[in-house]
Amino acid sequence: MGIDHYVALALTVVVAYAVFGLTGFGAAMVAVPVLVQFIPLHFVVPMLLMLDLVTTTVVGMRNWSLVSRRELTRLFPFMLVGVVLGTSALAKLDSRLLLIGLGAFVLLMTVRTLLRSTSGADQTHGIWAIPAGVIGGAFSALFGTGGPIYTMYLSRRLTSLNQFRATISAVIFVSAVLRLLTFATNGLLHQADLLRSAVVAMPFSLFGLAVGARLRQRIAPHVVRRALLLFLAASGVSVLYRGLMS
Repeated sequence: MGIDHYVALALTVVVAYAVFGLTGFGAAMVAVPVLVQFIPLHFVVPMLLMLDLVTTTVVGMRNWSLVSRRELTRLFPFMLVGVVLGTSALAKLDSRLLLIGLGAFVLLMTVRTLLRSTSGADQTHGIWAIPAGVIGGAFSALFGTGGPIYTMYLSRRLTSLNQFRATISAVIFVSAVLRLLTFATNGLLHQADLLRSAVVAMPFSLFGLAVGARLRQRIAPHVVRRALLLFLAASGVSVLYRGLMS
C-alpha cells in the first residue's frame, strides 16, 4: 500500500474502533465498507481480525466478570460451524460476489435498524442461538461483520446494558480466535504485507477504542445511532455499486 492508503487506513480504523468503544460492536461494519474501496476484501478481513483480537482482549480484561457464560457457551458450537463455512467461502468465492453480498448485508442491517421498534422487546428463546451463531459466524468469516447478528440475539436475551456490552465483546473475541485458526488453515494469514499493515493499524485501533470509551459518557445514544446509520447507508451503497460495476 502507498502512503495515502496507510493514512486512509489509520483514519478509518480510529473511527471504526471509536464506534466499538461506544457500542461494544460495529468496528468491522464501519471499517470494511470503507477499506474495500482501496484494499481487497480478502486482505481487509484478516487484518481486522488481528485488530479485533487485541481490542476485544483489552475490553474483556476489564469486564470479564460481567460476561454471560451461559450465552457464550450456547452460541459457541454454532459460531464454529458458521466460521468454518464462511472461511471456506471467503477463500473460494469471487471478490465481486463478496462485495455485492457485503453491500446488500450492510444495507439490510441499516434498514432493519431503522424499522426496529424502539419499545422494549420481548425476550428471545434460546433456540435462536442456532441461527444467530451460524449466520453470525459465517458473516464474521466472510466480512468481519458478525457483530450485528450476535447483537440482534443477545440484546433480546440480556437485560443489563453492561452485561450485554461485556458479553458481545467476549463473543467477538471468541469468534476472532475461531477465525484465526480457520484462516491459518486456508492460507488467508499468509498474504504479503498483512502483518505489517496490522501492526501499523494497531495503535490507531487502541486509540479509537479509548476515544469511544470516553465519548460513551458524553454522547447521547440516539445521536450515535443516527450518525452511524447514515454512514452505513452511504457505505453500503458504495460497496454494492463497486461490486456491481467491477
